[in-house]
Amino acid sequence: MMQNRTHTCGELRLSDCGKTVRICGWMENVREVSGNLAFVILRDFYGTTQAVIESEDMMQIIHDLNKESVIAVEGVVRERASKNPKLPTGDIEVVPERIEVLGRCRYNALPFQVNRSREADEAIRLKYRYLDLRNPEVKQNIIMRCNVVSALRQAMNEHGFLEITTPILTASSPEGARDYLVPARKHPGMFYALPQAPQQFKQLLMTSGFDRYFQIAPCFRDEDARGDRSPGEFYQLDMEMAFASQEDVFAVLEDVLPPIFAKYGKYNTASTAPFKRIPYLEAMEKYGSDKPDLRIDLTVEDVTELLGGCGFGPFEGNVVKAVVVTDMTATRKQIDKLMADVEVVSGSKPYWFKLDEKGEISGGIAKFVKPLQETVVEKLALKPNTFVALSCGRKGAAQKTAGVLVKQLGALCPNHMDVEKYEFCWIVDFPMYEIGEESGELEFCHNPFSMPNGGLEVLRDAAEGRIDPLSITAFQYDLVCNGVELSSGAVRNHDPEIMLEAFQLVRLGEEDVKKKFPAMYNAFCYGAPPHAGIAPGVDRMVMLLAGEDSIREVIPFPMNKSAQDLMMGAPSTVEQKQLDELHIAIVPEKDGE
Repeated sequence: MMQNRTHTCGELRLSDCGKTVRICGWMENVREVSGNLAFVILRDFYGTTQAVIESEDMMQIIHDLNKESVIAVEGVVRERASKNPKLPTGDIEVVPERIEVLGRCRYNALPFQVNRSREADEAIRLKYRYLDLRNPEVKQNIIMRCNVVSALRQAMNEHGFLEITTPILTASSPEGARDYLVPARKHPGMFYALPQAPQQFKQLLMTSGFDRYFQIAPCFRDEDARGDRSPGEFYQLDMEMAFASQEDVFAVLEDVLPPIFAKYGKYNTASTAPFKRIPYLEAMEKYGSDKPDLRIDLTVEDVTELLGGCGFGPFEGNVVKAVVVTDMTATRKQIDKLMADVEVVSGSKPYWFKLDEKGEISGGIAKFVKPLQETVVEKLALKPNTFVALSCGRKGAAQKTAGVLVKQLGALCPNHMDVEKYEFCWIVDFPMYEIGEESGELEFCHNPFSMPNGGLEVLRDAAEGRIDPLSITAFQYDLVCNGVELSSGAVRNHDPEIMLEAFQLVRLGEEDVKKKFPAMYNAFCYGAPPHAGIAPGVDRMVMLLAGEDSIREVIPFPMNKSAQDLMMGAPSTVEQKQLDELHIAIVPEKDGE
């Protein structure tokens, strides 16, 4: 017997007929037939059960209640005359002998129908998230999340990893995003920071002699939201291995993830080990993205030599890329919408033409391509009813727009995208450095603690001008699934001498490194093992498994796109006394700021 109830609302079957039971739950629906006959649907975490009111006393109790009130029903189970084969409990019903009101709903009108909450405005759903979560469809995503996290823990334990928690209050560190700062009351003018990732702590664990570490780690970054990113906080399967190479990390995840995707995923097919490996530069050239969706069979071709001089103004002096789509059936209206959508996402205008059913170049910029028809058809191996989408600009911009075209065209053309499967790949050999968009100077491309391909020698060659630092690649890797970056990782730079040389190229000397990363630098000076790691995002993983487009659908209490918790009213103002204790003053914004 369970506390306060004998059975759940998803438990009773024909074999329970004749039993006196007590079930509890939310009153989902009431259908009154007459003054002493009504059908009540009772819902709890486990399912629904129908109760049949057949007395005026019981009817009076129900009649005075609003939907979503919590009640307990004691009565006898009997076989239903009109069964519902769609419900596990559809063969039985309970005839109440006693009804107890456990939690009265005091509002006549709900902000939305619980079972149709996903149709409501997102702001309303987030404000009344506790009602939204009563929807079994919404709740199922959270249940899946719990099961996936449990499976991840079990798998990591089986691979010999120890779950170790790392600090939440730590020092501010330049990880690439803005920190959330926490004022230190006992140290006026000083601040803790919430960790953007446990990066330094997990590397320090390796220097401490722990061999394999993991945790389901909370991470905090003050960054904008998007479909696959939640603002504020997120969780990742953080892991690190001592005496490990890139191959060791790949082997663990290729063993851990496929069974979880096979068991919990919406789709039945998933990549098996080994996952496809694509160098970063190849990914950008072939797919126009370092997050390719390999379910799409479309790729990018460089047609600068072919079309750069065709007389079309935007192509002049620019890189030109093409995406060739055979058997295109889209209408002109769909094509126009596609072009507009791509421009919004990429920030650059795409172009197009097609080889129609008669084998003639038509549509879009056809008049510029038509004089070259024979060459274009031959070079691109075009067949009748083939669509060609084009991008142009500097190399990076042309690649980016082409990458957006690939994904948008894949979604538009079912014959070019096998939607119902999970396709994993590794993106490897990322550039170690890049030119910063704002600074215009050399900066780290990803993780500053990554080991460069070539080690100390290649860094010294760059420092002395023998090679271009932009040509240096690192042992950095991303795991991508269905066009979503699940995680980034790297073989770490564990040698202080190599670390100092790497930072020297971005104008940070030894004293700067010691000041910014004192624990890491000093620990490495005491002898550090080679180590490597990665951190797949739990939220993104569950989003893919559930087949959701928004990450907020798999987070119990998500913030909105503006990093606001509409349910709790956060962020909020605080009392002056609290500010005084923290030695903080609120400075009003000046006009025009």
